[in-house]
Amino acid sequence: MSGAERTPHALRAPRIIDAAPRRPDYDGACVTNIVPALLGPGGADALPDFFPQVARGARQVVLLVVDGLGWHQLQDRIVNVPASTTTLASMQGSSITTIAPTTTVTALTSISTGAAPGEHGLVGYRIDFAGQVVQMLRWADDRGDVRRRLMPRDVQPCPPFLGASIPVLSKAEFDGTAFTESHLRDQRMFSWRAASSMVVDVRNLLARGERFVYCYYDGIDKIAHERGFGDHYDAELLTVDRMIADIASVLPQDAVLLVTADHGQVMVGEHTMMLASEVTSRLTHQSGEGRFRWLHVKNGRVDDVAALAKSHHGDVAWVMTRDEMIEQGYFGRRVNDVVRRRLGDVAVMAKYEVSFDDPADKTYFQLQCRHGSLTSAEVDVPLLALGAR
Repeated sequence: MSGAERTPHALRAPRIIDAAPRRPDYDGACVTNIVPALLGPGGADALPDFFPQVARGARQVVLLVVDGLGWHQLQDRIVNVPASTTTLASMQGSSITTIAPTTTVTALTSISTGAAPGEHGLVGYRIDFAGQVVQMLRWADDRGDVRRRLMPRDVQPCPPFLGASIPVLSKAEFDGTAFTESHLRDQRMFSWRAASSMVVDVRNLLARGERFVYCYYDGIDKIAHERGFGDHYDAELLTVDRMIADIASVLPQDAVLLVTADHGQVMVGEHTMMLASEVTSRLTHQSGEGRFRWLHVKNGRVDDVAALAKSHHGDVAWVMTRDEMIEQGYFGRRVNDVVRRRLGDVAVMAKYEVSFDDPADKTYFQLQCRHGSLTSAEVDVPLLALGAR
């Protein structure tokens, strides 16, 4: 069903109407600049202005990345469901931007390496490698695992954490995966099977004198995908809020907890559609994901396909060519030729709360909340801080 057939009035309008795709602030308040600021020569004594004041001069830092915790969704809960955000609401800080596209693979890699997507090369959830589309969380295509053909260290060459080896606290099920190797290689892994273990490990690591500890938690993202915004989401946010309070309770003096996220979310639910057949008939395939589809065009007719996509879907999505996106800096200052070849020819990015289906992009259940596009709801994420309690 095309955008012309399903008008924006049939869809949920976003709370914030963005006139154009939200461009990441790679030169300023962006997730790419958190780790370089903390681990660079000046450390916490010379943090950029976008860091909360309480983080300045901290001798030890815990960075907690809460997958899917968008700034605008958090602000809505602070106002409307305050009981679930008692600790989060008390933290210092504001919003910063994540990267493009707003997807976990790309953003977590940008956070750990400090590199923009155009540099590290993990430019999406499903990436095209010479005509074969690989789902990067599983590191697999439609025929299975591709780890031997696409070595994680070759696909993503940027060293995490400026080449340092730091303690990383993450789920045990992620140990040894290709994606973990690509963006967290050579780190000291402290894996957990229950989130409560993070509090114990943080306390012990800081007591041993570790200057920097990295933690990752994925519950918010999972619940949003499966349940949407509602009671289950609020209950999970309450769990996260308590976990943050527990971590803060074990901080030594002169230590600080920083909380950020990889992306926000929008509620899509059943509002999905296929790209118009007049568009898909001119494609070899698609990559990306529902809210950020890359179109791979037959016979080099890029401008024609971009015009058709705008005609059919411009009411609910932004349409830009690869060259336009690169020139306007959506993937950072530099996009090398290797990374450029992993991008499609035309990007279709949802600006309303809708997702574009691709039969080749299989999901096991109907996703409720989604992300990937460049609306404020997806791009703006928190950078919050709390000192020892």
